[in-house]
Amino acid sequence: MVAPQPPVSEASTATAPADAERTALKEWAVLCDALAGGEIIALVRKGGIREQRAGFAVRHDRFLLYPTFFHEKSAELQPRFAARLADTGAQRPPEGIIRIDLVAEVAATWHVHDLERLRAIEPFHGMAWPAVVSRFEYRGTNDVRVIAARVLRLPAVHAVPETRRYQGCVSWVALDEAIDVSGATAVLPEAELSARVATLTSALGTPEKAAHRD
Repeated sequence: MVAPQPPVSEASTATAPADAERTALKEWAVLCDALAGGEIIALVRKGGIREQRAGFAVRHDRFLLYPTFFHEKSAELQPRFAARLADTGAQRPPEGIIRIDLVAEVAATWHVHDLERLRAIEPFHGMAWPAVVSRFEYRGTNDVRVIAARVLRLPAVHAVPETRRYQGCVSWVALDEAIDVSGATAVLPEAELSARVATLTSALGTPEKAAHRD
């Protein structure tokens, strides 16, 4: 089921608002939709071909989710999400526009070197097992990073022009203009998110990075 969309924002200001974010992580649109619906909370990442040799790293505590349709493949998605490709594709914005309506806060990250540990977390991410294995073995290094995210929906969709600089196989993008993230609301209750992160920790071990909330 495709998550409902907030209204598109028409507002534009010359100065960035007090609570603004420019950093964006590119992720398949169908997985952004699953994050928006609270169905998954985790991303399994290795890094694109334009990443540095060290591969993917989580250098940001908060980031916008930049939905992409580039390289979306049904064979690399779990069946429950592969069936939605047509639905999310139908919502694809006009050429040259990105629609951003989600911001994510890092709840925990893991650098996983044991492939079998990843089997236990399949309910928490959207990738098919062969795709997880492929990412794990990519570039001849046996590892991936797993990000557990607290996802929040922005009050409005922001239509962002997609410049050439944003394109290509790269994970992180610094947007030309910051997006106001004030008033964003979490898609999951905090207790439920914490329970899921605890299950991930049980499967993957102590996070290399974890958020602490009062």
